Parts: sequence; structure tokens; C-alpha cells
Amino acid sequence: MYTGIYYALIQVFLITFIVTGLLDIVMRRLGEKGLIHNLYPNVRGGTPRGVGIILFIVLSFYIPGKFNNLVLIMGLFALVDDLLGRRKIGHSNMEWGQLSRGIGMVLVMVAGFYLGLGVSSILIALLIQPVNISDMQPGSCCMVTMIMSLVVLVLMLILNTGPISEIPAFYTPLLIIVATFAYCPLDFTGKIMLGEVGNHTLAIALGISFYMLGGLPATIILFVVTTLLIAFVRRSTLKVFFAQKMGLTNPVFGDYVMDVLTGGGLGDYIRKLIWKNRQPEVKSNWAITLGGRRLVYNPAAHTSDYLHYDDE
Repeated sequence: MYTGIYYALIQVFLITFIVTGLLDIVMRRLGEKGLIHNLYPNVRGGTPRGVGIILFIVLSFYIPGKFNNLVLIMGLFALVDDLLGRRKIGHSNMEWGQLSRGIGMVLVMVAGFYLGLGVSSILIALLIQPVNISDMQPGSCCMVTMIMSLVVLVLMLILNTGPISEIPAFYTPLLIIVATFAYCPLDFTGKIMLGEVGNHTLAIALGISFYMLGGLPATIILFVVTTLLIAFVRRSTLKVFFAQKMGLTNPVFGDYVMDVLTGGGLGDYIRKLIWKNRQPEVKSNWAITLGGRRLVYNPAAHTSDYLHYDDE
């Protein structure tokens, strides 16, 4: 059994490493010719976006048993998000990509319940939000993914977690580490981007590993830990972002956490639906400590219609 696992992990590493490099070359050439508009944004002079599709393909095939269905569902809808980009739905402020992502998340929840994951399936789907926010700067999503997978791996070994579909439980977090490690060198240098298909895939895979470790309790605890880790990793860039885009020059850690939980275009759209063009004020000290200022910040109430979020 263990020999088969080792061979599988070697295959995953080689496939991911080689295909990532090939995708970078091919997408860069297509992008320079203007053939893949949404997948080659003008970031750092032009950067292939959606290279994380290789992680989607690999993890869809190699995650054991029924769990790979959740990766497959979310990855497909996330790919649509990447392809459609920021196209608006009619005259509304909602984007087709946001709609596709939302449908994918709901289907993951439904499929998770059907597969017996219960309430954990909701948290697995919601993990997409913080992991997606972590992908706003080069390498951070990969780093968070590998750290949390390592935490799960160590805990599984310490707790002697039982096999999943007759495969040792530790295989899944180890698989995620190997695949992400093979992909990440070009991401850390800012030469490629995961895209929604990549970071959404990693989010679902992470959530699955949390569930494998210890069901709902483990999923809840590690969801919180992941969110706090992302807020910590992104604190420097978020501090600059808050000052430049929100005029918030004295953020607290709660603001970083709240951005991780509610930031992004979809969060801003929901704020606009709730408060229209009004900007609520937060004066309570405890609310400020918990990140209330970031939670209620409504871009629609200010000069710019929406905050612009650039992946990486």
C-alpha cells in the first residue's frame, strides 16, 4: 500500500511541476498575442492567470474516494469564473464570475450533505472565501495551504487517524503539500497566478483534509486557525490597502481578520445591497477590536463604486 502511495506522490509532483512550466510558456505566448484576455491580465507586465488548473486536475484524480467530487464541482465553476472575469450581469453590479462561484459553493454544500459530511460541507465551501483572499499576493495562498496541510498531517500521525476509503488518512494532506510544492516556485516569484480555479481547488482540498482529521470539530477549529493565519500573513499588505483605499490608517488585527472573512467583490456587493449608498459608523471599542470598521465599510458610499481587488 505504502509503495503505491509513494509512486502516486512522485507522479503528482512530476506532472504538476512539468505541466505548470508548460502552461506558463504556452499561456504567456497566447497572452502576448491577445488570445486569452481574462487569463492574461496586465499584472507585472502580463501574468498567466488560472495556471492552478493543473492543481484542479491533479487533485480531482488523486484525492481518494467520494471526496474528489467536491473538488471537481468547485473547480469547474471556478474555471468559469476565471474565463468570464468581471463581466457584469445586465445592469446589476453582480458579475457572472461571482454568480458562478456562488452556485459552485452551494452545490459543494449540497453534494457534501449527500456524501455524508453534514454541516462540515458548509464550512468546506465557505473556506473558499479566506483562501481566495490569501491569493491576493504572490505565494501567500500556497504558503498557507502547505502550512495548514502540514498541521493536519502532523495531527493525523499523532492521533493515529484511521484510513479513509482504505487509504491512510495522512495521504490527503501529504498529497496537497506535494502538489502545491511542485506548483509554487513560479507563483512565489509572481510569474504565474493560481486563478480562481487554483485557489478554490486548494480551499476545498484543505477543507476535506480538515474533515478527515476529525469531522466537524476539527473542521471548525482549523477553519478558524486558517483564517487567523491568512490575516497574519497578509497584515502588511492589508495595512497599506486599508490606508490607500479606505482611509483607515490605524487598523487592528480584527480588521485584517474581517477582511479575510468578508473582503472581495462579493462582500462589497452584499454591503451595497444592505446599506445602499450609506456608510454606517462604528464607535464601540469592542466592535472596533473585532473588525467592525472593515465589516461595514461600504465602497458604494464613497467616490469609487467598488474597491478593486487585483489577484496577487
